[in-house]
Amino acid sequence: MLKETETAGPSDEISAADDPLANGSSAETENEMHCSEGGEASDPSELEAALAERDRAAAEKEELHDQFLRAQAEFDNIRKRLQREHDEFRQYASMETIESLLPIVDDFERAVAAPGVDPEVRKGLELIHNRIVDVFTRSGLQPIDSEGHFDPNVHQAVDRAATEHDHEDQKILEVYQKGYLYKEKLLRPAMVKVAVKD
Repeated sequence: MLKETETAGPSDEISAADDPLANGSSAETENEMHCSEGGEASDPSELEAALAERDRAAAEKEELHDQFLRAQAEFDNIRKRLQREHDEFRQYASMETIESLLPIVDDFERAVAAPGVDPEVRKGLELIHNRIVDVFTRSGLQPIDSEGHFDPNVHQAVDRAATEHDHEDQKILEVYQKGYLYKEKLLRPAMVKVAVKD
């Protein structure tokens, strides 16, 4: 009786090196390794490009931020200037009106100082004058002090007189027209006569 199972001999064994499937698998593995190595070789350039793009975006953001800060500062300066001009306009809104009425005050002062005026008339003129000046004073009008020496900032020399004394040089001798300040700002200089040392 023959045995159904036979033992395979050496010629029936298949070597892994001769197996085409095994060889194919090995080749694919090598190709994958080469591809992997190639990918790693291209990573530095991609990283550098990404870093450069990041730096460019950061620089652009910084520039835009600086432009915003400059625009904001300029806007604040414009706002403050407009507010200051508005405040000055409100503060000095009546300055021109008062300046235009000063000749009337001058006329009242000359009328009061004129000789031969009836005492009752003089009293009435003084009352009107004082009321006008009081209103102007509450608004900010101040007479310029013309006692002492000449100040070119608030005085206008319309006449001069020679003097031989040093202490009298630039001394105000006479006031022809009163000067006024309006809220510390020159409204009208005082017209004066000044002593000048030769």
